[in-house]
Amino acid sequence: MARTVTPEIVEHVKRWEGCKLTAYPDPGSVNGEPWTIGYGHTSDSFLKVYKGLRITQSQADAALRHDLGETAAAVDRLVKVHLTDSQFGALVSFTYNVGENAFARSTLLRKLNAGDYDAVPGELARWNKNDGKVMKGLSNRRAAEAGLWAKGSFVSSKTVPASPGSAVKDFVTTENITATGGLLGGAAALASGSGPVQIALAVLLVIAAAVIGFLAIRRATR
Repeated sequence: MARTVTPEIVEHVKRWEGCKLTAYPDPGSVNGEPWTIGYGHTSDSFLKVYKGLRITQSQADAALRHDLGETAAAVDRLVKVHLTDSQFGALVSFTYNVGENAFARSTLLRKLNAGDYDAVPGELARWNKNDGKVMKGLSNRRAAEAGLWAKGSFVSSKTVPASPGSAVKDFVTTENITATGGLLGGAAALASGSGPVQIALAVLLVIAAAVIGFLAIRRATR
């Protein structure tokens, strides 16, 4: 089942797209096509758009929900790493604006799928031009999307995967503390001796405790 966007993201897209209830032409087209209406909706099987078409606000909202659903499905399919709701929403807003094909070919997506979460805000900022000219509106939108990306109590990075859980928290269980504590306690007792055998055994117990900790954290992050 495809991931859906939150109501907050829907409102975010509405603010940036604006709404027109009468179809308007593509300014760069000779015949006006593709005609657009609502929150940037162009003609498809859900709603045909043509010159002279007028719709209600409810129809515009329905078309946006439909379009965002398709965009969300594309982002969900193309992104191979975990995203928080805010991170997912930021990419849905971005992709809704630039198009699925542009997102699929972007350096942003390549870096993100390689685990470089920190590169995303900078890559978003690069998409602020129209016909080679920097557009203030696009710069502001990219900044807003970067803000969405960073929103939340957990901000991921290249070395720390985005996850609502915490490996350290999952490690701190009675079972793990007891096992690790017992090994370290034994190591301390052996280390208090003066013989080389006791010291060697103490070192082995410390290594064993470290291995238990590593394996527990590894299980918690899977």
